[in-house]
Amino acid sequence: MPLFDSLYNFARWLVQGPNDAEDLVQETYLKGLRSFASFQPGTNFRAWIFQILRNTFLNSRSKLERRMTVAMDSEGDGTELAVDTETPETILMHRSNSQLVQRVIDDLPVHHRETLLLCEVEEMSYQEIAEILSIPIGTVMSRLARARKAVRESLLSVPRAPLFED
Repeated sequence: MPLFDSLYNFARWLVQGPNDAEDLVQETYLKGLRSFASFQPGTNFRAWIFQILRNTFLNSRSKLERRMTVAMDSEGDGTELAVDTETPETILMHRSNSQLVQRVIDDLPVHHRETLLLCEVEEMSYQEIAEILSIPIGTVMSRLARARKAVRESLLSVPRAPLFED
């Protein structure tokens, strides 16, 4: 299935849960197949399918928000191989930093979060993002700047507590 991993990754950030993300991607493919006759050959398929995903998310947002629950972070995401340069302390710091960044991005308004993710995670051009979101390129750039600024300010404002007390 074309672009499945990218669509699932984007959906996961939008709905913030694996089950809802799977449902959103499935619904996106279903809608894409039903309306494939409207796809114009020679145009950007990636932008077209991402736009379907986004519109499906926006149309079902209130239903998804009612069903969403806060998931407990699991400690056992899989086995981690030990690396000579990593200590338990550095592993803990990396894990907590990743969780912090994810929480900060999760807290962004949806229109900033989706713009940031399409640019930074999916590595789409401003033109592709503008097509997907149906907004001008200038709006893409301003949303991206605001999203980056919000992430930066949030990360700088988080007090750093010592990992271990003496």
